[in-house]
Amino acid sequence: MRIGLVTGEYPPLQGGVGDFTRELARSLANLGHDVTVITASRMSGQITGSPVPVEPIIPKWTHACWRVIGDAARRLKLDVLNIQYEPAAYSMQVGINLFPWWYRRQRERVPVVTTYHDLLVPYLFPKAGPLRWKIVELLARHSDAVIITNEEDRLKLQTSNFKIPNLNLYLIPIGSNIHPSLPLDFHRNHERARWGVGENDWLMAYFGFLNMSKGGLTLLRAIGLLVNAGLSVRLLLIGGRTGSSDPTNAQYAAEVDSALAALGLRDRVRHTGYVDPQQVSAAMAAADVIVLPYADGASFRRGSLMAALAHGRAIVTTRPRLTIPELVHGENCVLVPPEDAEALASAIRRVMTEPGLRVRLEAGARQLAQQFTWDKIAARSFEVFRGVTS
Repeated sequence: MRIGLVTGEYPPLQGGVGDFTRELARSLANLGHDVTVITASRMSGQITGSPVPVEPIIPKWTHACWRVIGDAARRLKLDVLNIQYEPAAYSMQVGINLFPWWYRRQRERVPVVTTYHDLLVPYLFPKAGPLRWKIVELLARHSDAVIITNEEDRLKLQTSNFKIPNLNLYLIPIGSNIHPSLPLDFHRNHERARWGVGENDWLMAYFGFLNMSKGGLTLLRAIGLLVNAGLSVRLLLIGGRTGSSDPTNAQYAAEVDSALAALGLRDRVRHTGYVDPQQVSAAMAAADVIVLPYADGASFRRGSLMAALAHGRAIVTTRPRLTIPELVHGENCVLVPPEDAEALASAIRRVMTEPGLRVRLEAGARQLAQQFTWDKIAARSFEVFRGVTS
């Protein structure tokens, strides 16, 4: 099958949607499909090492993208287009939201499948209100099928005020964008020492951009509580600070910096900056526990959670808004209420002081991660594509 993946970002731009697209493209190609990535023209000349051909041809994600995508589908003789939707990746523009509506009116077209990485709304104009959600829903309404990465988003689409008749909706969680792979010269104690961690220190790690939905400020308050209790704790922030797409991340990162100073934690926290996947794996392996205190609860749409599972790490995270049966408290993670620094600090302390619990969490994480391998994700995605083209 000839598959076109449309994305607003793609490596080397930093962002989860771009990383997801690369991994899905690689896995679909490994299954024998002919895959092309269609992305922004600003990426021209920057892309190297992609596992599939990339066409950086979209000038802007306004209505200007419509005909460019349609012409590319015809020129490449595609069988299906798969839009990777996350509004920040498209600079909060709505052209991609309206593309399937426009495309259905064209004489020559191929089926369009939209993958929602979240249901955040784009920008329209001040006081747009419910119309912003209507634009998100319009994308689903005019797509031939929709892939959702988590149960919460599935329910929101299905119970929307703008009900979508005959919606072909499929739930396919994402996988880890970071494949576990340690450098040949990796030594855990050396890696810990690199980040100023002593033999008797507890090392917590947080992976991902600093974003208001990911609970960084709650994590800092929890560390402050542990320090005030006389415990020798350290925090390693793994990865880039703000990414390439969401402008609100920079403001939140500045708030985190201010909190570090106010809580007197600057000497307790280190930041790797953007590093290659092997260095991410090394940093995760060096940590005693991965802490992911999402303000909106754990979700299988979170690449940082999927990476922690894939690396078989002991995880402390927040309770999902809707129960996720696969996340079992005390077996493959420890769950705490969102935005509760005291509960978070208590959970971290428990994991650090109960070696048996930590070992159980690591084994449970490795087992759960087997449900989210990229070969399975690609195979399930292809079944959706085949369904709309048959």
